[in-house]
Amino acid sequence: MKTLNKESQNKITPEVAIDLLRHGNERFVRNLKINRNLLQQMNETSESQHPFAVIISCMDSRTSAELVFDQGLGDIFSIRIAGNVINEDILGSTEFACKIVGAKVVLVLGHSGCGAIKGAVNDVDFGHLHFITNKIKRCIPTIKQLNPQLSEELLCEHVTKENVLQGMKDLRTSSTILASLEHEEKIKIVGGLYDISTGKVEFFDA
Repeated sequence: MKTLNKESQNKITPEVAIDLLRHGNERFVRNLKINRNLLQQMNETSESQHPFAVIISCMDSRTSAELVFDQGLGDIFSIRIAGNVINEDILGSTEFACKIVGAKVVLVLGHSGCGAIKGAVNDVDFGHLHFITNKIKRCIPTIKQLNPQLSEELLCEHVTKENVLQGMKDLRTSSTILASLEHEEKIKIVGGLYDISTGKVEFFDA
């Protein structure tokens, strides 16, 4: 597979970018990863980079975006933080990736069995963890109000998806740059849920 350059990156639309991620995940699930020459890719990206996607995912050791979407060096910007929450540093990084470097899709990726989600649901707080859990907790009251009888496991599932939706909303409402790029159809902001037991990613819009 050829390493992306500026010309090939420019030809990728947001819809094609999503398809590239979807097909990559399908290869991952089927254990049919592309055979890449990583040394060659390293040499070819030593002067510049032209990734087609930004993936904001959890720091969980089981959710490496390059592996989950079967991508090589120079293909994606991978931003990782506990609970895949959005803060100012991530906003700035994403703006740089899309506005300056030319990435075509931003994927906010949650996952099953997320420790940050469980921590927020159980009101765990120590050190600086509240900076993460407080962002996630915004989702909990509405879910509990609509579904007061949910078990902890089901509550975590609902909060995981709602937290992704909230992250997508934060990107749009907190960054005029990203909102404008999406309005101009130069990028697309989407969500995803990764099942750590199957490797499958469910994509969705909002």
